[in-house]
Amino acid sequence: MALKTTAFLLTLNLLFFSLVSSDTTPAPAPAPTCSADILKFGVCAGLLNNLGGVVVGSPPTLPCCNLFLNLVSLEAATCVCNAIKANVLGVNIDASLGLSMVFNNCGQKVPTGFEC
Repeated sequence: MALKTTAFLLTLNLLFFSLVSSDTTPAPAPAPTCSADILKFGVCAGLLNNLGGVVVGSPPTLPCCNLFLNLVSLEAATCVCNAIKANVLGVNIDASLGLSMVFNNCGQKVPTGFEC
């Protein structure tokens, strides 16, 4: 009797485990988000308004660059990109160009592979 019960439970166990499938596909990485208030990035507008006035070797624009201090570069890139796209800065400029200009002015590098 014990042998029949064990065989039945083993068969039932194998049946249930064969019906369960595992998903081996990795979950996509979450999209980067901006934890800062993008309205604060309006201070970067002066930097983008003076496209021709940027002098090589000039000090970074402090109010704009200070926003990057507590942000990871991917998060900062997302914030600047969102601010440009939402026209918070009041400047009509290509988002990728504006992003690279702000980052370069602040001595930062746009994260590899980041697209605005």
